[in-house]
Amino acid sequence: MLCKRSSLILCGAFLFVAWNAVLIFVLMGRSPIGQEDKDMRGEPGYEESQRGKKNGNIVQDLMQVINAFESELESQNKILLQIQKHKSLWDEHKGDNAAVKTKSDGEEPAPVVIPILVIACNRVTVKRCLDKLLEYRPSAEHFPIIVSQDCGHSETANVIASYGSQLTHIKQPDLSDIAVPAAHRKFQGYYKISRHYHWALNQVFNSFSYSSAIVVEDDLEVASDFFEYFTALYPILKSDPTLWCVSAWNDNGREGFVDPGKSSLLYRTDFFPGLGWMLLKELWLELEPKWPASFWDDWMRNPDQRKDRSCVRPEISRTLTFGRKGVSLGQFFDKYLRFIKLNTESVPFTKLDLSYLEQKKYDESFEKEVYSAPIVTFEDLKSGKLSGPGPFRVEYSSPESFKALSRNLGVMDDLKSGVPRAGYRGVVSFFSRGRRIYIAPPVGWKGYDPSWS
Repeated sequence: MLCKRSSLILCGAFLFVAWNAVLIFVLMGRSPIGQEDKDMRGEPGYEESQRGKKNGNIVQDLMQVINAFESELESQNKILLQIQKHKSLWDEHKGDNAAVKTKSDGEEPAPVVIPILVIACNRVTVKRCLDKLLEYRPSAEHFPIIVSQDCGHSETANVIASYGSQLTHIKQPDLSDIAVPAAHRKFQGYYKISRHYHWALNQVFNSFSYSSAIVVEDDLEVASDFFEYFTALYPILKSDPTLWCVSAWNDNGREGFVDPGKSSLLYRTDFFPGLGWMLLKELWLELEPKWPASFWDDWMRNPDQRKDRSCVRPEISRTLTFGRKGVSLGQFFDKYLRFIKLNTESVPFTKLDLSYLEQKKYDESFEKEVYSAPIVTFEDLKSGKLSGPGPFRVEYSSPESFKALSRNLGVMDDLKSGVPRAGYRGVVSFFSRGRRIYIAPPVGWKGYDPSWS
């Protein structure tokens, strides 16, 4: 249809030019004197009569030319109107095509490739981790799995190799012991872990040249919407300079401490959670030159690295740790980690409006909700005599009062550089007996005190 319209426009223009050219040639070739006039030349009175006749002929010819010209103008005007009509249709169709293309581009951006970096050592139970990743992975192309193995453990290597082309298996080459201070000999494992992370992240960002990565330890099981969660939050992390990571983990996400009806609820947090987290290459380029020799996760929680940036975390965790044995010797596992609730209700995060996570919007809404909640005491909470659906607020004013409240209420009580686990602007949010509770500093919070550790 478009080709026919285009051809009609060209043909109309060609006819317009051709017709005018023929008209000019016809008029130029018209003879003012007929053949009989030639035979009468030289007779008496001929010249005078000829002049009169000539003048009459000229007037007659001029009128004919004028009439023909008017007729031709009318005809040419009709042709031009047809050309304009078809040209407007052509332009309109091209505009519709461009609009459709723009809309399509806006609705379906090219999917980004986000590799999953699995940090492995000597746990053959890495199979549980890998099986769930492969079960829920929506695309091998968009979520390639790279398993980086340290320790040289052959049984674990065999388990990883059994997956064949479903993943990429790389091995940290330096298995030597690390010279550590005498007081840190029992922490040799933490030094090796930090070395492994440094090598593995360099492989992902420098050797494989990816622009982002999701880091998963070999003792983590992922939820069914793990990939959906990170896919939705990638553009937010990419565009918001006040964020530096996205984590699948809620430190206080034990059964009974999260709202089971709010599986889609997300938070900003000042505490680096780890345990299934996404970072961008830009952050790695910032951290790599000063990467620590040991205790890399606590180092990440230092103000010099965090630089007042936050992470995103969920209400209900999208990862679950099953690794009680490790270099931490089960620290926190029996009391907290083994009871973390793994999300079971898949949430279509990519179809939700997550703009509420933008810092300005979030801070205004968060502070309003927290500080408009009535203040209650620990005794009020434990008695179960509170009236109303909540939320409620309990206040602390020192590291000691924070720790006492946290222990009594059953949430994690440790502070890293003054930042409580899962906290934002000093506030820890959790669920208790069907109500939202905030452990919060007084109104007018001025920032974290690194000495609170």
